[in-house]
Amino acid sequence: MVKQFCVCVLGVMLFGCQGDYLPKPKGYNRIDLPEHEYTNLPDTLPYQFEYSTIATLSPHESWITERYWIDINYENMDAMVQITYKPILNKDSLMRGYYTDSYKLTSQHNVKAYAIDEMILELPNGNFASVSSLEGEVPTPFQFHVSDSNRHFIRGALYFETATKNDSLAPVISYLKQDVIHLLETLQWDHGNKK
Repeated sequence: MVKQFCVCVLGVMLFGCQGDYLPKPKGYNRIDLPEHEYTNLPDTLPYQFEYSTIATLSPHESWITERYWIDINYENMDAMVQITYKPILNKDSLMRGYYTDSYKLTSQHNVKAYAIDEMILELPNGNFASVSSLEGEVPTPFQFHVSDSNRHFIRGALYFETATKNDSLAPVISYLKQDVIHLLETLQWDHGNKK
């Protein structure tokens, strides 16, 4: 009986381990992204642009919120593009301060970002936008700011409300970047008297 058991164990060891074992690759959740479609902002703001029809608008709510700050919410993606607006009032000191603050906010992510790629876009309205892509496990993988240099300044940042790693969110980040670029390309300033 012991002999038969030893022969069986030896047989399993010799013949059971043939062939190469290949581990299965990690799987990722399937992410179905809709076609890009856009609509206009309400005309109650000192700026106008087209934003995604799958998103909803809400006033930004925090203790530092100022007038004309909005959130573009992508509920089905657990994402939000936060838009902050500042009037420049033809004051160079204000404009320089807003640019400095924007760059400081982006550079604060140096701790977790392994790359920050900045690109300058010339927009159809004649303005230039600074667009920053942040690589790594950062809370805001995409940020931008734009101004008309004398009256208006906008800063925006893409946030995710999920613990999913950014490499897994890459298709969603790419999709939302395209929406933000469209937002910038359709940006128009209201030069009326909205206060």
